[in-house]
Amino acid sequence: MPGTVQAIERAAAILRTLATGPGRLGLSEIARTLDLAKGTTHGILRTLQLVGFVEQDRNSGQYQLGGALLHLGTSYLDINELRSRSINWADPLAARSGESVRIGTVLEGEVLVVHHVFRPDDTFQTLDVGTLLPLHATALGKVLLAYRAGGAVARADLEAFTRRTLVDPRALTSALEGVRETGWAAEIEEMTLGQAAIAAPIRGYGGLVVGAIGISGPVERLCDSRYRPHPHLITYVRDAARAVSRDLGATR
Repeated sequence: MPGTVQAIERAAAILRTLATGPGRLGLSEIARTLDLAKGTTHGILRTLQLVGFVEQDRNSGQYQLGGALLHLGTSYLDINELRSRSINWADPLAARSGESVRIGTVLEGEVLVVHHVFRPDDTFQTLDVGTLLPLHATALGKVLLAYRAGGAVARADLEAFTRRTLVDPRALTSALEGVRETGWAAEIEEMTLGQAAIAAPIRGYGGLVVGAIGISGPVERLCDSRYRPHPHLITYVRDAARAVSRDLGATR
C-alpha cells in the first residue's frame, strides 16, 4: 500500500489550524503551532491561496480560510441534517433565554432560516422557517458572513433597513472582525426597530462554520440600558452553538 502524502497532510493541518483559530493568523504563528519551517509553511499557504482555500489580508499579511473552501464546507452538509442536529438544543435555548430561537445557513447570498422555535409565552408569533434574511443586517447573517471568505465586504449597495443598519463596507468589515474575535454577533435595531438578536457559529467536521444559531426579541429584554447584550444570554447562545457543533462532528 502506498504511504501518505506529507504535503497534503501538512496542508490539511494548516486548514484545520485556520478553521479552529480565533481569526486571521500570521505565517510565524502557523509555522510555530505546527512545528514547521517558515519556508515550508509559506509554500503550502501560497498553493492553498492559488486554489482559493486560503486568503491573505493585504494590510496585515495574515491568513484566513478562503471562500472556495468555505463553500465546500457549507455544501457538504445537508440542510435537513443541520436542522435535525439542532432541534435538540434549540428548544432548551428558548426555555433558558425566554426568547425565540432561529437557526440559519447561507443560501445564495442570504440567510435561510432552517429552524425556528417560538419564545415560550402565549404571544402571537409567526413561523420563520424558509424565510430569507439579509446577511449584513442580522446577527445570524453577521456570523455566517464573518466566517465566509474572511468576512470581506466589497458591496457598496447594502440596504439600510433602519438608521442603525451597517451599510458602510468598512464599518461592517470591522464589525465582522469583532465577531471572529469574540465568537458571537449581535444585531440591535439593525433589521427592525425595537428588536435585537444574538447569534453564534455552528461548526461542522474540521471546524468549518456551516450555520448559526441565535435568539431574538425586544431590545429591553436582550440588552442593558447601554444597548449591550446581557452576558448570560451570550453564554446561553454560545453554549447551544457548541453543543450543536459537537453533534455535527466539530472538534473542540
